[in-house]
Amino acid sequence: MSNLDVRPNTVDCGGRDDVAGRPVHELLPPRRVPLGESTVVRRLLPSLGRRMVGAWCFVDHYGPDDIAGEPGMQVPPHPHIGLQTVSWLHGGEVLHRDSLGSLRTIRPRELGLMTAGRAIAHSEESPRGHSPVLHGAQLWVALPDAHRHTEPAWEYHADLPVVTAPGFTATLLLGGLDGAVSPGSTFTPIMGADITLEDGAAARIPVEPDFEYAALTMSGTVEIDGEPVEPGSMLYLGCGRRELAVRAADGPGGFVLLGGEPFEEKLVMWWNFIARTGEEIVQAREDWTSGDRFGTVQGYDGARLPAPAMPAARLKPRGRTR
Repeated sequence: MSNLDVRPNTVDCGGRDDVAGRPVHELLPPRRVPLGESTVVRRLLPSLGRRMVGAWCFVDHYGPDDIAGEPGMQVPPHPHIGLQTVSWLHGGEVLHRDSLGSLRTIRPRELGLMTAGRAIAHSEESPRGHSPVLHGAQLWVALPDAHRHTEPAWEYHADLPVVTAPGFTATLLLGGLDGAVSPGSTFTPIMGADITLEDGAAARIPVEPDFEYAALTMSGTVEIDGEPVEPGSMLYLGCGRRELAVRAADGPGGFVLLGGEPFEEKLVMWWNFIARTGEEIVQAREDWTSGDRFGTVQGYDGARLPAPAMPAARLKPRGRTR
């Protein structure tokens, strides 16, 4: 779950300056970014038009990719601070290793949740003998100041709550929906749900008016609040709704609904680090390059990921400017 850009931009985010306090439709086009040796992702957050959705601060969609006879995902050991990573698959498998000694193969509709806290390192790879198709989403959640130095942790949840209605199934990644609550640990008011619609099915999903929301289409064409959203695109919805109308427009469809209370704290995000000051980012990079703060990922066949060069400009947090 890494940003592998060799020249990563500094992203200033947080605060409420650009939170739409009313229902809106903002289509966020993806940016194609290489991830490891053989995977290309579509990056939706952060983007020039939108930095965060609640505490959700990073969203990549990848696949469906034909990886039969290919290595698939190969992301070397790399560091994180100040965030949680969410691994979510629709197809294939990802083998997770981390510096806590965790080793777990994640499969479709299973939750891999890593809380980086003060510092952790991990790797992700398609296991040997993997399935021929890889399809999923990679997401980060920013930790609030009170919890961003917490001890690192890894959670795996194979059985998640499911909400059903005629033509409609919703699996809870994080937070709650219609009375169901995910077992995944959260540190801010937040929700994430994977929603599947049968061909022609329509539903009205209860949502929180104080949350801001966005919908990432995973498969098929889904109408979100009347707007068609193609796979790999995300529609930002703002706040102010009590329910959200959705429909499978052309065959079955699936999307991930992300929401949360707008994140008030101002952040600076660079490479795989989320902090409050540029000095914290510089220190984290130095610790990864020459220290032992992040520990060691055992068992990965290859070198760990080197840190990119720091940008020339001074890193500092700002509000969620557009």
